Amino acid sequence: MAPSSSSGLTFKLHPLVIVNISDHYTRVKTQLNPPPSVCATENNGEAMLQPNPRVYGCVIGVQRGRTVEIFNSFELLFDPSSETLGRSFLEKKQELYKKVFPDFYVLGWYSTGNDAEESDMLIHKALMDINESPVYVLLNPSINHAHKDLPVTIYESELHVIDGIPQLIFAHTSYTIETVEAERISVDHVAHLKPSDGGSAATQLAAHLTGIHSAIKMLNSRIRVLHQFLAAMQKGDIPCENSLLRQVSSLLRRLPAMESERFQDNFLMEYNDKLLVTYLAMITNCTSTMDEMVDKFNIAYDRNARRGGRTAFM
Repeated sequence: MAPSSSSGLTFKLHPLVIVNISDHYTRVKTQLNPPPSVCATENNGEAMLQPNPRVYGCVIGVQRGRTVEIFNSFELLFDPSSETLGRSFLEKKQELYKKVFPDFYVLGWYSTGNDAEESDMLIHKALMDINESPVYVLLNPSINHAHKDLPVTIYESELHVIDGIPQLIFAHTSYTIETVEAERISVDHVAHLKPSDGGSAATQLAAHLTGIHSAIKMLNSRIRVLHQFLAAMQKGDIPCENSLLRQVSSLLRRLPAMESERFQDNFLMEYNDKLLVTYLAMITNCTSTMDEMVDKFNIAYDRNARRGGRTAFM
């Protein structure tokens, strides 16, 4: 297991990077492992499925002091024979991004896999002429329901002396997820997409409620851990940390704002507006259904009227 980083840098990762890497891996895997029906049509059912592929790309962003913020990523071509990335393609993409985002520059690269491999260091060293200290973002595509954290690891390279020989090794570092309004809207839209297997609305609702329940359960567990930590600090079992107390105090000062009279008025106004819109939508739906029923009634009894039967309803 890679050691922890000691650089002291703060990393912020945007969801767009995770979505890009996941999309890149899904597309490549689907191309290498087509559905059984396609395999049977093209290769008479004798297609050989390939193992999970590895994809590669660059991550771009900005560094302000000791804070590194990774905003976006783009794909790269990989040469398996030389185990290097397509340099000309990288320079061309970097030039295009500079025209649109002049403040962004290459921070490092990304790949997929369970853990960092020895061959990854060769790619890492090849990028050091672009960034003297590149970062390595690794996405684990394997699904493990026991793990609640994101399957994303960020590595830095550090120079360690091993058996009297200085060597570069990967050291994993912590990070936080940073989002902007446009990313929150996009992620919410992706989360509410209809499943490709044709799942019903009830299935989607159950999955949505399950996600909300899991989020509330995780929030409750973290609040309980924080409460136990503060109680132990008050009893003197653990040393007092002023930085943590300031963060807790800042969090608690936000709570009374939700109980103010102005908040209640705005909340009730928005709640009533939502109910009114829902009520109008139901009336419109009922009116449309009634119009369809009247049309069908008139069509049915108009035939009888022509034969001397009853007249139309309207």
